[in-house]
Amino acid sequence: MTQTWDTAVKYQLIHAVALLALAAWAEARRSKSPDGQRLLGWAARCWLVGSVLFSGSLYALAMGAPHWLGPVTPLGGLALITGWVLVAVAARRQ
Repeated sequence: MTQTWDTAVKYQLIHAVALLALAAWAEARRSKSPDGQRLLGWAARCWLVGSVLFSGSLYALAMGAPHWLGPVTPLGGLALITGWVLVAVAARRQ
């Protein structure tokens, strides 16, 4: 279960740093594009929900939670991927 815990930590750390960078980017382009701001806001929400679902479920499983919690992990992964897609679309529109 150490590998599961390490995976949760790695993804949480990556997305925490990405959220900080996203906040700086959103602040820098605050007055430029309201549509881009909305996309970045949704990307941040997706990353927050994704981190809680993905890393949180892995943490719980590593600590011995019931296995029915396992299917929550891919939902978190999907939210993380959706956040990255929204960031890419916002970057493309800039």
